[in-house]
Parts: sequence; structure tokens; C-alpha cells
Amino acid sequence: MNKNLTISDPTLRDGSHAIGHQLTHEYIDRYSILAEEAGIPILEVGHGNGLGASSLQLGESLLSDAQMLEISRYNLKNTQLAVHVIPGFATINRDLRSAIDIGVDIVRVASHCTEADITMRHIDYARQKDKTVYGVLMMSHMASPNVLVSEALKMKNYGAQGIVIMDSAGAYLPKDVTERISSLVNALDIPVGFHAHNNLGMGVANSLAALEAGATILDGSIRGFGAGAGNAQLETLVAVLHQLGYSTGIDLFKLLDIADEAEKMFAKPPTVSSTSIISGMTGVFSGFAKPVERIAKKFGVSPKDIFIELGRRKVVAGQEDLILEVAMQLSNNINGAVVK
Repeated sequence: MNKNLTISDPTLRDGSHAIGHQLTHEYIDRYSILAEEAGIPILEVGHGNGLGASSLQLGESLLSDAQMLEISRYNLKNTQLAVHVIPGFATINRDLRSAIDIGVDIVRVASHCTEADITMRHIDYARQKDKTVYGVLMMSHMASPNVLVSEALKMKNYGAQGIVIMDSAGAYLPKDVTERISSLVNALDIPVGFHAHNNLGMGVANSLAALEAGATILDGSIRGFGAGAGNAQLETLVAVLHQLGYSTGIDLFKLLDIADEAEKMFAKPPTVSSTSIISGMTGVFSGFAKPVERIAKKFGVSPKDIFIELGRRKVVAGQEDLILEVAMQLSNNINGAVVK
């Protein structure tokens, strides 16, 4: 039995994807209060792509990073406040420094799974400021276990105190998770974590596979709110963990009450749709779901066809402009066929 299990809740960060990054003051305030009351250990807050990511390309936040963090910071006493930081979107002097001044407790510095080199300065800065720092490897299905170990070791050497791998496309099956988490646990002497997406309906199952392989940090969002088909559903994950005899420190019944209230405050919870299944099968970033659906409708093409082509091109987060290019190409092909 793993006695050091930590649950991290990205509802107010990854969940932002589900509502076009339009988190309101009222929702952040209320959810932070409820998370504190339920004993959720860690709460991530911010734009879906992290600090400094609000933009026309990625989606503009309703509130600034500082506003969102200040609202949560005011309400959190025992629950730790975390931020997601992708170098390139987040600068040290403007974004990370401001977040630390506001009082974040945990900094999760992320990169594409083969680009850990870009995280060195951000990890080092946060450590110098005496913050808990995790390294995060996104789109981890695009790298072999050996490559993930190599990239994770870089982050550890930069000062990361834990490593989290993200199934950003919801592409994993349990055996894939077991293989990667086991490799990381065997190679590292710092905690290893897993962030699931539910595109293939495997969010909770994959989280359990990670736990059994030695992960000690698991992410989950209330009602599954997250990009694409959402994250591992937090209340389901915690209920299953308690059934298995694990201690999370979370009051399950209060968490279930939060889930009921969250459904009223948020938009319709994410579901496993035919489009999200294709996204998972093609290994395309879950956060592309809404822009793909919007652009597909505009050009009269199938979102599934867009995802298939994006997968063929091995597109990653930050390349949202290629969605438009692919849709235009598909539309031209259809119109060309009609003319003939």
C-alpha cells in the first residue's frame, strides 16, 4: 500500500479548456472554498495552457493569471496552490515571478516530452524561490520509456523534486502507462506522477495502472473537466482509491457534493464522443477538440478527418494554426472532387 499518495486537482486549469478559458471570478472563488473544505491537497489554477498562455491563438482568458491566482490564494489555507508553466508561453520575469509573489506553493514546469532542456531556467528560478517544483512531460505517448527517463533525469538535475507525465492526447491503454511509469520509478529517486485524459474512456483505469506501477502523484478533475473528453474524473478516482484501501486525505462525501454543485456552475461536463475517440487513437492533443470542431463546422469538413491528418503530421500543442490549414486543404479537396 502506497502511503505517500498525493492527489492534484487541475479543475481550475485544465478545466479551463472545457469552457473556452472563461473561468469567472465567482466560480474560482466558490470552487477554491469547496476544495479547501474537502481537503483536496493541491489545486491548479490558470489558463488551460498555463501561465502567460492567454492569446488569440490559444484562447483568451476572461481573467488575468494574477486575478485567478489571487482569488484562489485568498481562499486556500491547507490546500496548496499550484501553477502550470510552459517556457515559451510563461516568462520568468513577467509571469513566474508574479505568480510566486502572489504566493503559489507548487510550480509545475512543463515541456513537450522530448524538450526538457527548455525547462532548466524556470525550474531553477522556482527552486531558488523555495517553491516545490515538479517537472512535467507532456504528450508523453510520443516518446519511448527510455526517452522519457532521459528527459526526466534532465529535469531532476535541473532541480525538479518530482516528475509527472501527461497523457495529453488520452492515447494510452493501461499497459502503456505501466511500462512508462515503471521505467521512471526504477530510474528516479523522486516522486513520479500521472495526468490522465479520458479520450478513450481510460482515465481512471490508466490512473490506477500508474499507481500500481509506483506513481505517487495522480491528477484528477471534478466531473472530469479538462481538455477534449476531460481528465480522470476526480470524484470517481477518489472513490475507487478509497474502495481499494488507499488514503487520499480527501473527504469523499464533500467531494461528491462538490461534483453535484460543479455540474450546475460549469457548462456540460466533457464526455467521450466519437471525435474524442479519434483524437485519442491518433494521439492528438486533447486541447484541440473545441477549435477543431469550430473550424470543421466553418469549412464543412469532418472533425474526425482533421484529427486524422493532424495525427499523421504529429502535431503538438502550440501548433493550433495547423488546424485551419488542414481544414482548408480538406475543404479544397472536397470542392475539387465536386467540380470534377
